[in-house]
Amino acid sequence: MASVQCETSAGDENVEYRVPVSSKKQLTEQINKFKDVLRTALDGQTDVHEDTKRVLLQELLANFEAAVQLNVLVNGQPWEDAPDAEEEDEAIDLESLLDDAIVETTRRRLTYPKQILPHVVHSLKAERKLMGLYEHKVKPQEVVKDPDQESIMRDLSAQAPGLVQSAIQMIKSVGTLQQQAEGLCEILNMKPSHNTVEIQNLVFDAATRGPARSRQPIRRALEEAAATDCYGKKHKPEEEPQH
Repeated sequence: MASVQCETSAGDENVEYRVPVSSKKQLTEQINKFKDVLRTALDGQTDVHEDTKRVLLQELLANFEAAVQLNVLVNGQPWEDAPDAEEEDEAIDLESLLDDAIVETTRRRLTYPKQILPHVVHSLKAERKLMGLYEHKVKPQEVVKDPDQESIMRDLSAQAPGLVQSAIQMIKSVGTLQQQAEGLCEILNMKPSHNTVEIQNLVFDAATRGPARSRQPIRRALEEAAATDCYGKKHKPEEEPQH
């Protein structure tokens, strides 16, 4: 009799009394439904204060949820070790989306070519019909080259480098002319010295009085001006010997 009781107790220890479930999400939905029922358990208790009723109701709901979670197995795992409902939803959603995508792609590959083919054939026939109605209204003419114009173009092409060089030389000479003009302006703006004015007066007076007057004073004035460094005798530059 004692051995039978020991076997029974050992068998009771190996028996799993927790309720197996397949989805944590579905069980959570059921718990929330029963919580709504339990929230009305203390509605008829008028002699209980509202704060006390609120505390008792919270403890009742918490104990109910903890008891359910403790006495269930989600796919052979305890409630704490089982994956959350969101992870289950994501896995299920990904699998369902993948399956739907495979099915939709297969359906399109089978049906779309058959649906498109008649429209393609119709459009090709219409295009061919339009091409048959098309006519060339304008006939292209051959362009004849003018030999005179070609010779003019050749002459212009041959003379273009020379014209470019002439233009370059002209541009360079403008600077030289400008410098010479500036030098001439400086000379014209210079004031003559007293001796130069006297010589000029003697020259023009001699010209107005005629050739009868002796030219000795002019020579003397020139010599005096040369002595005072107003004018100097211009010497010709010596020519360098050619090698």
